[in-house]
Amino acid sequence: MQKTRIGKCWLALPLAVGLSACGDSGSANSTGTAGMTQSTDDPTVGTTASTVPTTTATATDPDTQGSDSIGETTTTSTTSPTTTISPTSTSTGPDPSTTTTTTTTATTTTEGTTGTTGTSTTGNPVMCEPGDGMGMGPIEKSFIWIPSQDLSDVAKVNTQTLVEVARYRTGPGGNSPSRTAVSADGRFVVVNNRETGNSSMFAANVEDCVDKNGNGMIDTSQNKNDVRPWMVDECLRWHIQWPFAGGFSNGPRGVTWTPGTWDYDLCKYVNPKVWLGYNAPGGVAHFVRIDGETGTIEETINVPNWNGQGYAPYGGALDPEFRPWFGGLRGEFLRINTDQNPITVTRWTAPFNIQSYGFTVDGDGNPWFAGCSGPVSTFDPDTEQYTSVPGTNACYRGITADKDHVWVASNSPCALAQIDRATKTLVANHNTNPCSTAIGLSVDAEDFVWLVDQEGWAWKIDPDNVAGMQQVMVPGSHYVYSDMTGGQLLSILPM
Repeated sequence: MQKTRIGKCWLALPLAVGLSACGDSGSANSTGTAGMTQSTDDPTVGTTASTVPTTTATATDPDTQGSDSIGETTTTSTTSPTTTISPTSTSTGPDPSTTTTTTTTATTTTEGTTGTTGTSTTGNPVMCEPGDGMGMGPIEKSFIWIPSQDLSDVAKVNTQTLVEVARYRTGPGGNSPSRTAVSADGRFVVVNNRETGNSSMFAANVEDCVDKNGNGMIDTSQNKNDVRPWMVDECLRWHIQWPFAGGFSNGPRGVTWTPGTWDYDLCKYVNPKVWLGYNAPGGVAHFVRIDGETGTIEETINVPNWNGQGYAPYGGALDPEFRPWFGGLRGEFLRINTDQNPITVTRWTAPFNIQSYGFTVDGDGNPWFAGCSGPVSTFDPDTEQYTSVPGTNACYRGITADKDHVWVASNSPCALAQIDRATKTLVANHNTNPCSTAIGLSVDAEDFVWLVDQEGWAWKIDPDNVAGMQQVMVPGSHYVYSDMTGGQLLSILPM
């Protein structure tokens, strides 16, 4: 699946998922550069991964849903929705250090198309298919959402004007927000707070915000200095507190949206979902499906004996079959097979020299790993073969893929690594000036690459003119490894 780029123009993007666009751009360890404030996410480097144990059966109970007095949906997930998993098969792939475990859930709903392919739900002739060019038009708004772990807020930056247009509290305080994930149409963002173990969803557009106090207007942040108190900003749509007994390592991290289901009558995707992962004491990883707009928890899949160095699932991404993938910190990674009914979960543990720190999935459905103390690597799910990129060996952090390249944030040296996706070869290590601790990477709706530095700024980068990158100051200490723009979803949609 390819996107066509003519200058800064994109063709054949569906209406609800990134419209066609034209515009102008204006030491090898996890602590990074000496003297900089660093996250304590991972105190160890170079830990050898072990084989994933076979899952054991477990069951969960219905959760409690609620709404608070000012109108936004608030969910306290003290228990999980009804879901049971049990092992069905274990097979060893071509690499002897790789184990694949498949587990099955008792209930599921699948995502795909509404009605029968080729027929609309009303019985009228089909006028559109995903990716056939329907609903094209110029992009109007595109944002990158950059969390500040020290300020407990998230910055909303217009990717075209480079202006921070709003800032939002992500929780009651001391939240350490880290991962942000944007919906395919750019309308919504989910922010995961590691320290307090909760997730918040904000609407990007005023028309999607809710007048909770009934004063006839939307009370929301107007600029970077206008940060409303927690639970007051009316662009906060929902908030979920996850059930675990505290602990920085257990809080939600890996997160991804699905576009939802293609509606043949509306010619767009509807009912987007959010998948995210968090831990609880006992080594069980929880993978949760949420209704993206309402915040209703629809299903929880429990995966026992999670191998992620004691941390919650570290990164999340979606493949072209709309199946969520999650990577563990220097441990296992898995795919949630939402295309199967009932849902199954397939688990792999990579060889010891391939470590997952940053994690993404490219347009071919292949996951990529940015190892902090090791190479950049990729995995072919069909052959179960790993490939490491020659000449890559550093503390790599965030990673993202576009149609031609894989981009990786490098520490020691501090740089932006550019990798040819097809040949799996290193193109260049690009220097940024200044460069403190390169952290997060994302690709926006116009295919510009964004590199977030932990120290308080970001870079907007034209892949055709990397040297002309533009610096954008964003106050705070940023620690993010996720789809901050929604570009990862756009890269895997039918074109």
